[in-house]
Amino acid sequence: MAYTDIDKSDDYFNTVLYTGNESSRSITGVNFQPDWVWIKCRSASNANVVYDINRGATKELRTNGTIAEATETAGLTSFNSDGFSLGNRGEVNQNGQTFVSWNWLAANGTASNSDGSITSTVSANQTSGFSVVTTTGTGSNATIGHGLGAAPAMIIGKRRDSGSSEWRVYNKNLSSASHILFLNTDGGEQSGNSATWNNTAPTSSVFSVGTSGDVNASSGTFVFYCFVEKKGFSKFGKYTGNSSSDGPFVYTGFKPAYVVQKAISGGGSWAIYDNGRNPFNGAGKRLFANNGDTESDGEVTDLLSNGFKIRNTGSGQNQNGTTYMYMAFAENPFVTSTGIPGTAR
Repeated sequence: MAYTDIDKSDDYFNTVLYTGNESSRSITGVNFQPDWVWIKCRSASNANVVYDINRGATKELRTNGTIAEATETAGLTSFNSDGFSLGNRGEVNQNGQTFVSWNWLAANGTASNSDGSITSTVSANQTSGFSVVTTTGTGSNATIGHGLGAAPAMIIGKRRDSGSSEWRVYNKNLSSASHILFLNTDGGEQSGNSATWNNTAPTSSVFSVGTSGDVNASSGTFVFYCFVEKKGFSKFGKYTGNSSSDGPFVYTGFKPAYVVQKAISGGGSWAIYDNGRNPFNGAGKRLFANNGDTESDGEVTDLLSNGFKIRNTGSGQNQNGTTYMYMAFAENPFVTSTGIPGTAR
């Protein structure tokens, strides 16, 4: 039996909950210095905001919109050894509101990467299969080094210096490399987009970009979040809905800490579940990457010791015959390197 190389998943990904106080403060309990932090207010309608090590603290993007990167000096102000610091910005620290932060570890630093025709700046963690990549575009078909040593299963990219640029997503479960999803909308798989990823699947060293201004405008600045599937820690798969409260069981090979579900053969929001907001089954508390809505409750996805089980009939996660992609990260591997299984909830 193959065992995972990662015995403590929360050394690489972790969810942290906190309540805002609108004062400068540090958020701890992440268990590492995060390189990508995604924050969402649960109890009020606020944007999904992301910060990363390459762009630097205070540099904010919103996953539910197309606006350009903004410098928010009262937002996330530093990445710390066990979390991050915040100012008094309401989107990340509004007094009395509840928040969730999803945190990923990359390399805790950056390096220049010349594997592609465009030189990139990369913070890569090959153990967990995650990297943050920043580039300046050329406007011509090109390749970009991602630093992961294996072909990414998913890439999320955004132009930083444009107020009208979509978040473009590559996923290995789409029909072809010319098909994309938009993280900031609820639309399904979009065809005829060869100018995004140059109709070319990623390799173990590079991913391709075409002439689309959203990923490679001449002199534009860009960020890409790249994910390699790692046995026992992360999974990027798909399932088919059945419109039953006894919905599909999806095997991941680990106890999920975080699951995103998105319809690809039809429309539907990017629904996010995690074990911090859902410590027990049924796990009905969800947020959406593509809008700023408050946390909703009721459409249940159970997080189990070796996968997840859909227990709702909503079209967003379980419409009969609709294909859904998912990305999942582990709380515990189903079987660790010591042979000890993860525990059921």
